Amino acid sequence: MPAKTGHSASAEWALNWKFAAYELRQLKAGLPEAAMMYPGIPAPNVTTMAAPVQSVADAVEARDIRKFAKATGELTSGCNGCHQSMERGFIVIQAPAVSPFSNQLFPLQPKP
Repeated sequence: MPAKTGHSASAEWALNWKFAAYELRQLKAGLPEAAMMYPGIPAPNVTTMAAPVQSVADAVEARDIRKFAKATGELTSGCNGCHQSMERGFIVIQAPAVSPFSNQLFPLQPKP
């Protein structure tokens, strides 16, 4: 998976829905890439991520912070479960404690 997905459940997502939607698009693009880059990944491991990804998408669309927190937790568990099943348990996804983008800001945009 592209390293970008490590940012999947950060606080910025929950407060900036446009940024969350952008990161979600990156994550969706990364799943098929992972399947192509690592041919040993069973197809069910990739396809079972569709439901957690859709839950995150639904929460972002609804701008529902509670659903978002639950969905990103489930997504993170799914990612880690796949890594474990592939004997890649040393790759552990977690919500970052701080932004990995120390040289960037993702300010909320005022409503038009």
